[in-house]
Amino acid sequence: MSMVRYLLVLGLLLQTGPILADTIAGRVSGISDGATVIVMDNARIQHRIRLQAIDAPESTQPFSKESKQHLSALALGKEVKVEWHQRDRYGRIVGKLVLQTPPCPACPKTLDAGLAQLEAGLAWWDRDYRRKQSLADQGYYEYAEFDAKARRIGLWQDAAPIPPWEWRKKSRTVASLITSR
Repeated sequence: MSMVRYLLVLGLLLQTGPILADTIAGRVSGISDGATVIVMDNARIQHRIRLQAIDAPESTQPFSKESKQHLSALALGKEVKVEWHQRDRYGRIVGKLVLQTPPCPACPKTLDAGLAQLEAGLAWWDRDYRRKQSLADQGYYEYAEFDAKARRIGLWQDAAPIPPWEWRKKSRTVASLITSR
């Protein structure tokens, strides 16, 4: 009997997906940037949501405003579902934000906001976090970024767009050089 119990627990621990995920249902009440939203749940509790596996331009980078505006037009005031299973070091929920497609208010929530940001060329797919995604989502995100680059839309119009993680690293280096003088 103990071997069966051990195998059952082991199976549950090795399984990934919905069994380990949580869901928040609510309305997007704010947009912080092109990859972060605020969701007010049905109990009127606010949650800061970082869109999983994407990174949008920093506020001082080109296309930052366009990225935030696109996400705002897509999600602000809309009913959403957030599928998540972790928080980042800032306490934000990291998850997949899913909402209804714009022309179909009666349809189920199937539009992935992070994927939409990539398709518009207004975010990067952050491959460091791909293991947190399903294999299908990894494929969709990779293709969306590839397609936006190939069509030179959004931030891919720039000759050499700098990913936000490199921009932040460069900013920290410059700041440390200034403070060390």
